Amino acid sequence: MSFGAGEVDEATSDEGSHGAARDFPPLPGRAWFLSGATASGKSAVALRLAERIGAEILSLDSMALYRGLDIGTAKPTEVERARVPHHLVDVLEPQQDYSLADYVANAHQEVERIRARGREPLFVGGTPLYLKALLRGIFTGPAADWELRQRLAQEPAGALHARLAEIDPAAAARLHPNDTRRLIRALEVFEKTGQPISVWQQQFNRVRPADACRVFVLDWPAEPLRQRIDRRVEQMFAGGLVDEVRGLLARGVAFGRTASQAVGYREVLEHLAGKLDLPKTVEMVQFATHRFARRQRTWFRSLAECRTIPMTPDRTPDELAALIAAAGSL
Repeated sequence: MSFGAGEVDEATSDEGSHGAARDFPPLPGRAWFLSGATASGKSAVALRLAERIGAEILSLDSMALYRGLDIGTAKPTEVERARVPHHLVDVLEPQQDYSLADYVANAHQEVERIRARGREPLFVGGTPLYLKALLRGIFTGPAADWELRQRLAQEPAGALHARLAEIDPAAAARLHPNDTRRLIRALEVFEKTGQPISVWQQQFNRVRPADACRVFVLDWPAEPLRQRIDRRVEQMFAGGLVDEVRGLLARGVAFGRTASQAVGYREVLEHLAGKLDLPKTVEMVQFATHRFARRQRTWFRSLAECRTIPMTPDRTPDELAALIAAAGSL
């Protein structure tokens, strides 16, 4: 899936579970993964790969979860969904927020259902933190204690960081002194469990070699990728992105914190509010998408589980699917 410019710049990982705490083990041995930067051509390859390996596709895109956000997320068409079953698409309303723990929990449920049908799970998309969480597993920790959080929020960020440094030096060294939300979460975990959050998270730092995983990243050189992104954004606007957002607002659909910050939708909302003219809106979406693509590529390089597939204009989706299927035959 080329779930392009609709991705948020950053997902959240330290929010805590909404119910009972639960940990989720890594998935590399139980699923296939196809990722890559925005506009890298994942959709066409994914469909052919799924048909070759007998897979069902699970979205690895933080914005494709939202109903009505279709054009800016380049969701699979009805024809494509009929061709290969898709999951984790159109499961939320735009006003709903959704944590990393929520996504991982739902992903694990879908993987079990797909495998029970004798099919292969194939994750496709470009949200790097979702990919890392599935590859390494996550510690969700105790449920949020909102009274405790409100009490801690009254303290200056510097005081929170100093307190964390006393009980969990490793976490304090990792977190920015002004990252109040994650500082509060780290202190909350210690108070609720008696163990530093860094100790809980250590069990999920195991890295598996790339040849022991089925994790493939479509990797374009920088300039061709930039050109593909620019064309993708222009096609989104030509395809009715502004009208899509205008229609959602006219129906009274509210954009929550997460959906309103999605690249593409954030800028169109500003345009409809009279803050940006249309040419500037297109330019801003292209700029934000270039920036996000650079961050995606940095993430992928940091994950040792990933095998990069060099991309050139002459490589066809069929050829790439065949190559990945062969390479993934562990």
